[in-house]
Amino acid sequence: MKCDARVESVNCLRNFGIILAITWLLIMACAESVAAAAKILEHVVIYEDPKFYAAFPSIVRRADGELLVAFRRAPERRGFGGGVSHTDPNSYLVLVRSKDGGQTWSREPELIYAHPFGGSQDPCMVQLRDGMILCTSYAWTLLKPDAITKLQQPVARSGDFVFLGGYVMRSVDGGHSWKGPVIPPYSEGEANFDIFGKPVPAYNRGAMCEGKDGRLYWVAASASTNTPARTATHLMISSDKGNTWYYSRAVAADPNIEFNETSLYETPREDLVAFIRTENFNDHTVIARSTDHGKSFGWQDAGFQGHPHHAIRLTDSRVLLVYGYRHRPFGVRARILNAECTDAATAEEIVLRDDGGNGDLGYPWATMVSPDRALIVYYFNKQDGTRHIAGTFLQVQ
Repeated sequence: MKCDARVESVNCLRNFGIILAITWLLIMACAESVAAAAKILEHVVIYEDPKFYAAFPSIVRRADGELLVAFRRAPERRGFGGGVSHTDPNSYLVLVRSKDGGQTWSREPELIYAHPFGGSQDPCMVQLRDGMILCTSYAWTLLKPDAITKLQQPVARSGDFVFLGGYVMRSVDGGHSWKGPVIPPYSEGEANFDIFGKPVPAYNRGAMCEGKDGRLYWVAASASTNTPARTATHLMISSDKGNTWYYSRAVAADPNIEFNETSLYETPREDLVAFIRTENFNDHTVIARSTDHGKSFGWQDAGFQGHPHHAIRLTDSRVLLVYGYRHRPFGVRARILNAECTDAATAEEIVLRDDGGNGDLGYPWATMVSPDRALIVYYFNKQDGTRHIAGTFLQVQ
């Protein structure tokens, strides 16, 4: 009996060792698979100037290969006694260009738009199939506190800044000139007014998409109340390339969770997939899906942290999803999803950068610069230095 027990013990140890070896091989194989699927080639600085706070970029690739990166530029107010802020009366929308695949960039940014009543944020570009470029943004205006109290209430407020809502710019000549702004209608449930006493127009940070049906789909945000702040997301649709918009339906709403910055993607099966930033949800990504061209949506926890997001199609119909990561170690991350974006929770996470100085970074946007290379742009800082626009070239197999 003692001999049998000893043999059984040896066999158990041997089996345990085999299990450990197999587990290790599986882990290594998984790591090698991720490495084979995507390889970081290099990081580049796209725009940096110590006098300016540059942030919130987007990128498009023109038919001739030229790259355009738009971003919000504001004074670096720490240089003259101020602090870091995402609301600034002198923030405006600019772009830089590259004609060599992103290796070099124009030095002096070109103006897209300077809002006459306040500072603009987050230029979100989308290039339509006919080459037209649309750029959505939103703005804040600086007022004295006693002036704010005289406005029609409620207003969305950040310190002494009052929210103006969203607008859309458009270019038909590759971003050399812009027309607008087009002011969209407000989203369902919007409770706040702008400085003119009108409901805040639809707004959001994130990519709209042009569907196979030719319509534009845009997920906008709305705030139903000021205290406590609760935002939901809603679908807006345009049938005339963004000249006019109409409200469709709610995308994601919850009494306890806030949904805001959203990028939209259409799959080969024509599902609309919304990648949504959340608050009061442990910073988890939420994915909402519509299988009927926006007539209805259902949302679920994606199972990972990160925000906000951008998704592009790869040559084999898989999807490159990029997102910021504002937890230690601070940086930018990505996942490669299947064509229908049904495996976000299980897709391996790719760490593009983890050397950020703090959480004031991210907001990535991506484009393909060749059949197997993507350029992901984002804003970044090292050791809390001046925020700048950077990029990562990623080889995708």
